[in-house]
Amino acid sequence: MPEAGNICVLLQSQADSQWCKEKLAGLEFNFDLVVLDQLPDLSQPGVVLMDMDSTTIQIECIDEIAVLADIGEQVSAVTAAAMRGELDFEQSLRSRVALLKDAPQSILKQVADNMPLMPGLQRLIDTIHSAGWKVAIASGGFTYFAERLQQDLGFDHVQANVLEIENDTLTGQVLGPVVDAQAKADILMQLKQQYAASQTMAIGDGANDLKMLAAADFGVAIHAKPLVQQQAQMSIKHSDLDGAVCILRAAKMLAA
Repeated sequence: MPEAGNICVLLQSQADSQWCKEKLAGLEFNFDLVVLDQLPDLSQPGVVLMDMDSTTIQIECIDEIAVLADIGEQVSAVTAAAMRGELDFEQSLRSRVALLKDAPQSILKQVADNMPLMPGLQRLIDTIHSAGWKVAIASGGFTYFAERLQQDLGFDHVQANVLEIENDTLTGQVLGPVVDAQAKADILMQLKQQYAASQTMAIGDGANDLKMLAAADFGVAIHAKPLVQQQAQMSIKHSDLDGAVCILRAAKMLAA
């Protein structure tokens, strides 16, 4: 995991912004450089939609469950390939969950009790709420963990996949439709309408987040896979979620 670093936000005209991005492409810095032609307008309603695993928290929950079920290597290899966009997400998720059949429900609590938050997460949530915006999670992970984060940190809405549990044991099945890439983009649009938001921001790290990032007015890749870094409007590699806080605070300062 990259260490937190500094972030520089350059605000240019649309033409200059594109020129800067082309000139800076391929160059490496020891800080994050974000080039934008506009900043969020915090005086208007907005919503921020975040991925969960490796975005709001520093782990992939399914991999941690698998470790406790003694099938860690088998599952983590599939997870990594799916996040790189090498496998169909729904198929890979269902195949990984199937491997968890007969695992005790208690291991979910073990993982939830030890989820390491991404640095800057609470500051980001507080900054979003202080602007009167809403913040939500759309995850290809599981409701068990998303709902814990909502309870502990104050997310306005969470949506994820439901693990089927019978007699305190995982059945190896996911209930209902899978939250995949298209579902995340759809959730963003639904929340925009629900909260009457004029602006949207999305934050994620994997190939499953690409449609959500593209659908948002401001798409932020955080410690993302190479494919996602290339396609996202903004990419944070050296900082953490404080990088997103910086973008919002810059917007507030310029509007003052």
